[in-house]
Amino acid sequence: MAEKNTVNEKPQGKMVTENICLCADGKYRWTYEFDMLRNPSLLFTIWKVIGISFFAVYALTFIMDLIENGFELDGFIDLSRGFLLLCLFMEFLGLIAYFIVAKQYGMKYMVIFEMDDEGIVHRQMKEQFDKAKAMGALAALAGGTLTAKGAGILAATRDSLATDFAHVKRVKSIKRRNIIYVNAPFSNNQIYADKDDLDFVLEYILARVPDTAKIKQI
Repeated sequence: MAEKNTVNEKPQGKMVTENICLCADGKYRWTYEFDMLRNPSLLFTIWKVIGISFFAVYALTFIMDLIENGFELDGFIDLSRGFLLLCLFMEFLGLIAYFIVAKQYGMKYMVIFEMDDEGIVHRQMKEQFDKAKAMGALAALAGGTLTAKGAGILAATRDSLATDFAHVKRVKSIKRRNIIYVNAPFSNNQIYADKDDLDFVLEYILARVPDTAKIKQI
């Protein structure tokens, strides 16, 4: 009896799951689309970036003031209150900006992922293609046929983010949100996959990141 393919084997040009195809160039590709209001992962990332940025500026300002004037409780309270209020205001602006962008996208966020033994690439679509049409184009690529439609889908991306598995320091998966965080220096990637595909993608990633990488599954 033939053994079932594992993530370490590479059958050429086929659909390995209902949504993930192994293309003739040896790369796994799939699309993912989610409602930007029901899945706030991107909003949480925006808030996190704003918060970290403000904390870095706050810490630097506090240290400079401490060196110049020493510690003063009233000054510390005023500085902390000022930065907190400004940070909350910027977080609010981030929320407004998120809703504006979500409306422009029709409340849908669609991406294409490319994955091989070296790493994974997250590509945002320039425009919101119909997911069924995008999957049809990728299925054609899986068969080794580079149709005009398939080439167009792969070309119609922007803001790509690539992560090399060899440099990954931390992997965190949150199954209820269909997301895997793959973090490396200067590359914090968010990988999305449908519920039935998430285990395949996670297993593939974990088999290729360094043994020293921290792993967390929720």
